[in-house]
Amino acid sequence: MATTRTLDSAAAAASTSPTRSSSLRLLSLDVLRGVTICFMIMVNNNGGSGSWWFMNHAEWNGLTPTDLVFPTFLFVVGISIVFSTESRLSRGESRARLARHTIQRAATIFLLGLVVNGFPYFHLEHYRVYGVLQRIAICYLIVGLFYLYDRRPWTKAALLAACLLGYWILVQWVPVPGAGMPGKDVPLLDKNENIVAWLDRQLMPGHLYEEWTTHNTRDPEGLLSDIPSLGTALIGLLAGLWLRSQRTLRQKAQGLAIACVSCLALGYLWSLWLPLNKKMWTSSYVLVAAGYSLLVLTLSFAAVELLGWGKGKSDWLVRPWLIFGSNAIVIYMFSELLPGILGMIRFSDGGHPSGPEAWYSHHVLAGIPNPGLAAFGYSVSYAAVCFLPAWILYRKKIFVKV
Repeated sequence: MATTRTLDSAAAAASTSPTRSSSLRLLSLDVLRGVTICFMIMVNNNGGSGSWWFMNHAEWNGLTPTDLVFPTFLFVVGISIVFSTESRLSRGESRARLARHTIQRAATIFLLGLVVNGFPYFHLEHYRVYGVLQRIAICYLIVGLFYLYDRRPWTKAALLAACLLGYWILVQWVPVPGAGMPGKDVPLLDKNENIVAWLDRQLMPGHLYEEWTTHNTRDPEGLLSDIPSLGTALIGLLAGLWLRSQRTLRQKAQGLAIACVSCLALGYLWSLWLPLNKKMWTSSYVLVAAGYSLLVLTLSFAAVELLGWGKGKSDWLVRPWLIFGSNAIVIYMFSELLPGILGMIRFSDGGHPSGPEAWYSHHVLAGIPNPGLAAFGYSVSYAAVCFLPAWILYRKKIFVKV
């Protein structure tokens, strides 16, 4: 990773010019990235079993707001690929150099994911290879290289359709070895007897996120579900192409709103046959999640680009999200490694062994009678702690380039 102490000039221009060129970085995109990384940290540290339903993933089929956070980040990755690639090509950088950088960056993000999975003890016996950052790296690599060498929108739409339809065929019409045909011999999207979990058990036995018995394991970031995840990034990429077009700001906002409604309608319709399922990243889930991502982007775009939020007296409305989003991967890494660091700090509290998190829960959160509110208080507190290094880096104009 490299750092720069120069404030992003594009972001600075974005905050002052409502009619800036489409080649510049969108302030509203930076806001969306910050909102996403903040809520990703909050739901990953939701305070435990007493937390409210919307701060937890759906147990299996279905959808909660928490299930929308990760796909929104992948959606933002797709948009960012367009703006970053076009910006660097316009500065005269070669495709070969950009391809090398894309490969190197994907490898770095993947390795950071491995660090997150193992920290602080790195037990190799059940070491997990799949993960959030690993999925981001794979999608960034494939979609980034594809766009670098073929910038035509229709090819991205074609690949999107192939990913979603192909994955539908895999999970609904390919027999699960040892179990049979989904929807006939076993329930469609059975928790354990599905083609995605079956393949992961063959490739990574004992190294998956959800391990129940020797034969019943699965992983929410498994190998086959990377296919529809590419679709999430591709929808973001198509949104990025739309945002870089020469249309007016109002036309762009209207287009985003139409895309939002279309994805939601098609996704919910598809879910009548293929249920929404984040852990399997079903094709219907891709469209519904993208619809909600487009909704938040539309609102952010309208507020920042059309209404001018983020300038003058309204700067406080967007500044916290810009701070969170300015070093998104670094802050995410910090949020994931912090529990391991705190877990190594031990001290006595009233004659009993304790640590920072236990002390805070016992002496602060225990005074909140509502368990859901107490859990939410923990989640907000954790995000606030993660905000501190983000704020320090932002104030010092240090932006880490992975």
